[in-house]
Amino acid sequence: MLRILALLSGSLLLGACSSTPSSGPSFLGFITPYRIDIVQGNVVTREQLQALKIGMSREQVRNVLGTPLVTDPFHAERWDYIFTIRRPGTEPQRRSMVVRFDAAGVVAAVEAPEDLPSEREFVDSITRQKDEKPKVPKLELTEAERLALPRPPRREEAAPEAEPQGAARRYPPLEAS
Repeated sequence: MLRILALLSGSLLLGACSSTPSSGPSFLGFITPYRIDIVQGNVVTREQLQALKIGMSREQVRNVLGTPLVTDPFHAERWDYIFTIRRPGTEPQRRSMVVRFDAAGVVAAVEAPEDLPSEREFVDSITRQKDEKPKVPKLELTEAERLALPRPPRREEAAPEAEPQGAARRYPPLEAS
C-alpha cells in the first residue's frame, strides 16, 4: 500500500512539473517581470527638420536638433542623430538622420526619413498603448450639469471698517540731516 501511495504521489509531482510554463515572459503563468522602456538617442520631429536649413553652422544645428548621438572623429563632417525606443507590448521604433557639413563647417546636406512624426504624433505614439483610443477630457458642463451644481453661499455685506491708522512708532530718518 505504501509503494502504491509513493508511486501515485511521485507521478503527480512529475506531472505538475511538466505543466508549468517554461517559456515566455511570465513565471508560473501569472507573475510577469517588470520591463522598463528603453529610450536612446535624440528625438527628431518634422518641425525640427523644417527648422534645419542648408548653410546653418554647427552651433545652430546643435541648437535645433541637440547634441548628435554619434560624432565620428574620422568623419568630422558627419553628425548622426539616432533614436530608438523599445516598450513592452509595442513594436520598437527606430529613426536615424544624418547631417553633413562642408569644409567651412556649414550644413551641406541632410539625410532624413520621409515619415518623421510631428511632435504631437510622437507624444501620442509613446503615451498611448497599442490599439488604445485617445482619451479626450470633457472640458464643458452641460446646462443640466451646471444647474445641478450647489449654489455658492451669499456673501453678506460687511460694515465698512474704520480708517486705517498710521504707524504706531516713529522711526528716526535713515539719513543724517
